[in-house]
Amino acid sequence: MVHKRLLTSLLLVVVLACAGRVFAMASGSISARTAETADERHPYVESVSRVSGDTVVASGEVMPAQEAQLSFTVVGRVETVTVAEGDIVAAGGVLAVLETALMQAQVAQAEAAVAAAQAQLPVVKAGPRPGEVAGAEAQLAAAEAAVAQAVAQRDQVSAGATKPAIATARAQLAVAEAEERAAIIAFDEMPEKNLLPWQEEEIVLRLRAATLGREGAEAGLALAERNAAFQVRAAEAAIRSAEARRDVAQAQLALVQAGVTNEEIAVAEGAVAQAEAVLQAARAVLDQATLFAPFAGAVTALEVSPGEVVMPGQVLVRLADLDHLRVQTTDLSERDVTKVALGELATVYVEALDVEIDGRVVEIGAQATAIGGDVVFPVVVALDEQPEGLRWGMSVEVKIATE
Repeated sequence: MVHKRLLTSLLLVVVLACAGRVFAMASGSISARTAETADERHPYVESVSRVSGDTVVASGEVMPAQEAQLSFTVVGRVETVTVAEGDIVAAGGVLAVLETALMQAQVAQAEAAVAAAQAQLPVVKAGPRPGEVAGAEAQLAAAEAAVAQAVAQRDQVSAGATKPAIATARAQLAVAEAEERAAIIAFDEMPEKNLLPWQEEEIVLRLRAATLGREGAEAGLALAERNAAFQVRAAEAAIRSAEARRDVAQAQLALVQAGVTNEEIAVAEGAVAQAEAVLQAARAVLDQATLFAPFAGAVTALEVSPGEVVMPGQVLVRLADLDHLRVQTTDLSERDVTKVALGELATVYVEALDVEIDGRVVEIGAQATAIGGDVVFPVVVALDEQPEGLRWGMSVEVKIATE
């Protein structure tokens, strides 16, 4: 009897255990179908972040810690491209170089200008040499002598050179006028004399000749007077020119005797500074003819070849640091971003690798974007480790602690 009761109790326990297992399986199936149905009713359920307990959950993607789109800042023709797509380059490595013949010539010209300005500066600071003073004095003496000579020539022209010519012209005019008066008298007396026709014709011709002679003498006198005035004006102009040269010589002598001024030294120093600035600018342009990698990374895109003419700002090389990846959320809503703080712990689940990685929040976006009508903010999580196979662009799920 006792054995029968024990057997009956054991069977009852087995039956109840089986029933419980069946009930649990049925409940799990119902729960799964319910979740499936819920997902079907809400197709955007995975497109926005969600709060679960003390965490915020959001989708995200893997991205490089550093990425750059590189271009030249000057126009030019590409001479050399030193990398290919997929190459790994070190920080400061050369990626491409422009033709630099013209730029190098400009640098050489600027260097020569700096050398000339620097050589002139000590000469200015040293002031005039004794020989320069003597030379300036000699130039002034020569200029004063030239003034005296010009004055003497003017006086000679005014006093003697032109007076004889004018006196001669006046005497010739007086003779011509006398001959004309005699001819006029003879002409007026013709009616009172019984002259033959040829005699009358001779008197008329004599009067005509006398009139022409008087007119010629008047023209000669006017010419002599004008020539005299012209010679005097020319002599006076020569005096003014000599006086101007004398004034310049006096100013130069005064400048040399006074020595160098602070203003002249400042001008010379300014010339040196200006030449050095031009040289610095030319060297900067030459430096910009080489495209360097700003950080170590991989060349993810190359859009230039040797011989191409490129413009400033034209993207030629894309560089990314694939050895240091991080995660950026893509759907953290404006309601949940307020619960996130810098330094918060985070867990990143990489679906493609089926791994979880720990990290911390290092950046919270200051500007929102819109996804499917929802306002979202990007949050960046730095990873504590980078598992093998993690690649740029992989999708992840991010859980951020909100405590």
